[in-house]
Amino acid sequence: MDAREKKLLLLDSRYLRMTQIWAENSYCRRRQVGALLVKDKMIISDGYNGTPSGFENECEEDADHSKPYVLHAEANAITKVARSNNSSDGATLYVTTSPCMECSKLIIQAGIRRVVFGDYYRMHDGVDLLCRAGIEIVHLWERNGEYEHVEITSDNSESHYQEVAEYLAAQNK
Repeated sequence: MDAREKKLLLLDSRYLRMTQIWAENSYCRRRQVGALLVKDKMIISDGYNGTPSGFENECEEDADHSKPYVLHAEANAITKVARSNNSSDGATLYVTTSPCMECSKLIIQAGIRRVVFGDYYRMHDGVDLLCRAGIEIVHLWERNGEYEHVEITSDNSESHYQEVAEYLAAQNK
């Protein structure tokens, strides 16, 4: 790993840790997700999963189901930047959990060029769509106490997803 790659890994891991802290703002009980939009090394927007502004801060209808109007962290970050004087065109999105299909469509339309995530969402079709759109996707995951920086492509998306699932299953034994 050269100096540039080491610096990128360091920045990516710092921003990703910040998303984990930001996720703590969520009132959702099942899963708390945080997101940061970064452009030119500046945070231009942030978001966490939750209900729209002015709604009650309860995300779940019951233990297994989120209310249908709960916004994902990525959607909150993208809509927040849309209401500002900033542009997400060319930005990097850092998010604790890989984007779902709906958020991936928003990411593409917002002109975001790079996505860095920490954990896989239960489905990875959103990641597959981002690959298809030519967006750089990085899975920054902790394995054996160290961060691994894996660039996800159409060629390795399924095999990497399976590798992560097998690793996590072995850890839970």
